[in-house]
Amino acid sequence: MKDELEDFVNRNRAAFDDLEAPRDSWSVIENTLRFKSQSLWQSVAIWRAAAVLFMATTAYFMIATSMTKRSTVHEQHVASVALREFQDVETYYVRQIDDKVKLIDNFKQSDGLNGFTHDFHQLEAMYMVLKEQMKTNPSDKVKDALVLNLLVRIDLLNQQLHKLEDGHEADKEENKDKDRSV
Repeated sequence: MKDELEDFVNRNRAAFDDLEAPRDSWSVIENTLRFKSQSLWQSVAIWRAAAVLFMATTAYFMIATSMTKRSTVHEQHVASVALREFQDVETYYVRQIDDKVKLIDNFKQSDGLNGFTHDFHQLEAMYMVLKEQMKTNPSDKVKDALVLNLLVRIDLLNQQLHKLEDGHEADKEENKDKDRSV
């Protein structure tokens, strides 16, 4: 194809050389290529301003997202620390509660225990609810409520043990008095 075009130009060279373009032809070509009026969207300043606005908005959202992630990570760290601290405290107090319950069971006296067992079971039920709350949404407030529940149960057990020991001492004194009188 290149050879054909070259052959055509060579054969018709004389026809091309004798013709000249009219003098105003370049101005006609230039006017047809030039834009009639520049619209607002073709302005370079507008595009620059839009680019700056886009960059600023993007930077703002990136920083905001970063800060949100950091606060979420911090909250999760605080929650995990609260959970670990509570597990240590829980182990200690649950062991104390178990020991005191065994001591009460050793007395083998059931009179006067109905009110105690009812209160104790209510505290245990509240403890289970709080423990579920700690698993789903660990916080210092929930941890404090759980520790308070454990302390109240220990206090209740101590009071009951005291009553049982006093009753046991009174029974011993009564038995001694009966033995002396016989």
